[in-house]
Amino acid sequence: MSQSQTQENSPAMAKSPWPVVGFVAYSGTGKTTLIEQLITYLTDCAYKVSVIKHTHHHFDIDKPGKDSYRHREAGASEVLMVSDQRWVLMHELRQSAEPTMEEQLSKLSPCDLVIVEGFKDAKIPKIELWRHEHDECVANPVKANQDNFIQAIAYPGGIDAVNKPDLTRDIPVLDLNNIEEVAQRVLSIAGVLAK
Repeated sequence: MSQSQTQENSPAMAKSPWPVVGFVAYSGTGKTTLIEQLITYLTDCAYKVSVIKHTHHHFDIDKPGKDSYRHREAGASEVLMVSDQRWVLMHELRQSAEPTMEEQLSKLSPCDLVIVEGFKDAKIPKIELWRHEHDECVANPVKANQDNFIQAIAYPGGIDAVNKPDLTRDIPVLDLNNIEEVAQRVLSIAGVLAK
């Protein structure tokens, strides 16, 4: 079955006002490092890039004792903090569900590209990272074999690598260490025109 046929049989892609590509991999595989390099490369090429990052960990960007923290603790559903350098909107979910990918994407300002880290089950185009030296990568089948939203796989050495995953789909193979190659594939997948 061709990639286009598998995409046609896939559940609907999440709607996004901006071009979007996600990265999926086991923890410790290098998603954050790659995304950091991609952001630098793409912004140097004059693209405006936004990021959505998923975490399974409890997190708080605020500090206990600060006014904004106290406002949230008192029950404010949202606190907007503003300075001459940046602003951040903190929204308390309380008992509400985590926002859907479409809801998250709709909250972003206009940009050329949204990079999503994590959200392995999101119905967005994705690139999978794989490393031979990573125990979980070696012990488990690549996600690309089951997830038709994964449109490329990247690992050190790419197509010329000595150690390769068992890939049963015909998708592009990228060299994880070649940031320009990965960036060009990201732009292609997202349908972003060259600048």
